[in-house]
Amino acid sequence: MRNKTKRVANSVMARCFCVGAVLFALAWLPSHVLAEPKPEKSFSAVLTDTQGIESEIKNVIFYWEEKISETAFVPHELRHLPVKSGNATVNVKFESIKQVELRPNGDKGLPGVTITLLNGKSKDFTLAIDGRIKGQDEFGEVEVPASGLKRLILK
Repeated sequence: MRNKTKRVANSVMARCFCVGAVLFALAWLPSHVLAEPKPEKSFSAVLTDTQGIESEIKNVIFYWEEKISETAFVPHELRHLPVKSGNATVNVKFESIKQVELRPNGDKGLPGVTITLLNGKSKDFTLAIDGRIKGQDEFGEVEVPASGLKRLILK
């Protein structure tokens, strides 16, 4: 009987210690750690489609839908451009991009892209995902498939 009482007492003390340690840690965490996450940065761009029509759009995202069944899709709204460099997928963040030039791929594959960064460096890639550029202009929501784009200049 004494061993059982001793085990129960030890278990209660261990739980109290754990709860106390958690409360102590929460009290000492900086307020910015517990604060709500910052909203995503919003990007503006001038896009030119393959017909030469220019549009200035706000809240630019790269959008694609992942098919998980015949009737279900998961939407993805990215603030980076997923591109292929050999076997690697590179996610180039909008905040580092100055300009993206797109060119059709001859074999009906995903478009080729030349990305120029804000620091002036430039490199050729292939788009990794068949997506769209979405945003808003003064008339409403704009949505252009990547294969219908010629140029995207981020501001």
